[in-house]
Amino acid sequence: MNTAAAPTATLETALAHASRLLATDPALAGEQATEIIKAVGDHPMALLVLGVSHRARGDIEGALKILQPLAISQPNSAMAQLELGIALSRARQGDEAVAALRRAVKLKPDLPQAWLALGDHFMAMDDAQGADVAYANHLRYSTRDPQLLAAANALHEQRIPEAEALLREHLKRAPTDVAAIRMLAEVAMRLGRNEDAENLLARCLELSPSFHAARQNYALALHRSNKPAEALAQIDQLLAHEPDNPGYRNLKAVVLCRIGDYEPAIALYQQILKVYPKHPRIWMSYGHALKTAGHQDRAIEAYRRSLQLEPGSGEVWWSLANLKTFRFSGDDRVVMQRELAKPDLASEHRQHLEFALGKALEDEGEYEASFLHYQHGNELRRATLAYSAKDTSARVARIKRGYTREFFEQRHGYGAIAADPIFIVGLPRAGSTLLEQILSSHSAVEGTMELPEITSITRELRGQGSAGHAMPYHDVLEAMGAEELRALGERYLQHTRIQRKTDAPFFIDKMPNNFLHIGLIQLMLPNAKIVDARRHPLACCFSGYKQHFARGQSFTYSLDDIGRYYADYVELMAHFDDALPGRVHRVFYEDMVDDTETQVRLLLEYCGLPFEDGCLRFFENKRAVRTASSEQVRKPIYREGVDHWRNYDPWLGPLKSALGPVLDSYPAVPEFPLAR
Repeated sequence: MNTAAAPTATLETALAHASRLLATDPALAGEQATEIIKAVGDHPMALLVLGVSHRARGDIEGALKILQPLAISQPNSAMAQLELGIALSRARQGDEAVAALRRAVKLKPDLPQAWLALGDHFMAMDDAQGADVAYANHLRYSTRDPQLLAAANALHEQRIPEAEALLREHLKRAPTDVAAIRMLAEVAMRLGRNEDAENLLARCLELSPSFHAARQNYALALHRSNKPAEALAQIDQLLAHEPDNPGYRNLKAVVLCRIGDYEPAIALYQQILKVYPKHPRIWMSYGHALKTAGHQDRAIEAYRRSLQLEPGSGEVWWSLANLKTFRFSGDDRVVMQRELAKPDLASEHRQHLEFALGKALEDEGEYEASFLHYQHGNELRRATLAYSAKDTSARVARIKRGYTREFFEQRHGYGAIAADPIFIVGLPRAGSTLLEQILSSHSAVEGTMELPEITSITRELRGQGSAGHAMPYHDVLEAMGAEELRALGERYLQHTRIQRKTDAPFFIDKMPNNFLHIGLIQLMLPNAKIVDARRHPLACCFSGYKQHFARGQSFTYSLDDIGRYYADYVELMAHFDDALPGRVHRVFYEDMVDDTETQVRLLLEYCGLPFEDGCLRFFENKRAVRTASSEQVRKPIYREGVDHWRNYDPWLGPLKSALGPVLDSYPAVPEFPLAR
C-alpha cells in the first residue's frame, strides 16, 4: 500500500512545486512540467503549468498549442478554461477569449481573475451592463473578509444601502483597506454621487498606486463627471502598464470622441475590432465615430457589418436613419418589419426600430404608416421617462421671478471678462447645427459640440443648495458675489479648453437646452455671445418628435409635451429680451433659408466679426459634426425642410393645441403669461 502511494505523492509534490515556480521563475516551472510529462505522459496539471509558463514568458503561440487541446480534453476544468481565456486575450482573439472565460466562471463562479478579465472584455465591447456584473463578481470573489464578502454580495444583488452601511462600518475599523474603499466608490457611482466616488478612488490610489482596477474605476468616474483631460491621464497610465488591454483602449476611444479627437479614436476602434471582429456594438461605435468625422460611406459600411452580426439591433438601424441623407432599400424595410414582429424583441431595440421604420416609410411618401411608427416609438420611449411638463413651466416661472432687469443691473460688471464663447441655444432640430457650421466656417471661430459644462456647473450649484428648496441651483446662484461668479466663468473656460483644437479666438457651445441657463451665462460670462436658433413651431416640434435622442430631451416623446415645452421656451426668451435688451441675437430658420447672405451678415455683425465668404460655403467645411444634422449641413441650404411637416398635418392636432397662441403668433410672440 505504501509503495503504491509513494509515486503519487512524489508526483503531487512535483506538480505543486512547478505551480509555485510560475510566480517567480516561469521558465524553470516549464522545465519542471516538461520533465513530469516525460515521466508520466500528458498529465492535465503538468500541461496546464507548461501552457501558463509559455504565456508568462510571452510565447502566446506556444501557450495556445498546449492550452487549446487541453481545454478540449478537459471540458470540466475551470482552470484550463481560465488560462485558455487569458492566453486568447493576449493573442488578441477577443471573442474566443470571452467564450473561454464564460465557460470558466460557469464551471467555477468564484474565480475573481476570470471575472476581472471578462469585465475588461465587456468594457471593450461597449457592454456596460455586462461589465458592471463582471466587476461586481470580481469584487465579490476576491475577498475572504466576511464583512467585505457580505458587502460585495449586497452590491452584486443591488442592495445598495446595505452595502454602503457594511462598508462604512468596516472602514471605521480599517480606514486604509483599499479594496473596501474601491467598493464604497462603486456604491457612490451607482448612486450618482460621482464626486464622492472620485475622492474615494483618489484616496485608494494614494494608498496603492498600483491598484489598476481602482485606477480604471477612477478614469470612468472622471469621464462621467465631464473631466476628460483627467480621465485620459489615468487611462494613459493604465495603458503604460498594459498597452493591449481592450477595456482601457475602448475607454480611451470613448473619451477621445467626447473631446472631438475622432481620428485617433477611429484608429483605436480599428485595433479593437481586430480583437473582436464579431462584436456588433464595437462596429456600431466605430460607425458613430466615422459618421461624426465625416466618413459617411465608411460609417454605413460599419453599421452594415454590425447588422450582419445582429439584425435586430434597433440602435444601428436608427443610426442609419439618423444620417438623414441615407435611404433604406426595400430589403431593409422587410428585415426591420420582421425584427419588429418578434414578440421577445427588447424594448430598447423596439423603440429604435419604430423610429427607423418611420423614417424609411417617410422617405417612401407613406406618411400615415410612417406617423404610426413614430407614434409607437415615442409611446415606448415616453413610458420609460419621468418627464413633467408642469415642472418645466414651474422652472420658467421661477427664472422669470428671479432674473429681472433690476437683478442684472445690480450685478453689472460681474463675471469673467472673456468673450470667447458663442452660445447657440433654442430647441433641438431648430437649425442650431446649421448656425454652428456657418459660424465655424469663419477663420476666427472654432466649432466644438454640445458641451456639457453648463449642465455640470448647474448640478454642482444644485448640490450646494438647500435640499428643502424646490430649485436650489437658482437660490445659490442668486446669492453669489462678483468674485464667485468670475471664478465660475473662469472654470467654464478652463474645463472647455480641451475641446478647442485651434488658436481661433472664439468657440461655439451649441447645447440647445442652455436657454434655461441664460441667467447663469450672463452672470459668469457677460461678454459671451448668445444666439437663439428658432424655427416654425410645427416644423421644429415635429422634427424633434421624429428624433430618438441618445440622451436627454425627455420632452420630445409626446406631441403635448413638446408643444408645451416650445411655448415655455418662447415665453422665457421673451422674458430675457425684456430683462437683457439686445443681449440675445435671434435667427429664424426660415429667414436663413430665404435670404442666407443677409442673415449671415447680421449674425457675424452681432458676433463682432467681419464678413467672410467661407461662411456662405459652410457646406465645404470638413470639421466633425456631432449632431443628427451632421450630413445635412454638409450640403447647401435647401427649402425642403421648411414645410415638410405639412405631410403630417392631419395627425398634429395635440401639438397645435399645446402650442396655442404661440403657434398663431409666430414669428411674433403673444402676450405672456398665457392661460394654460
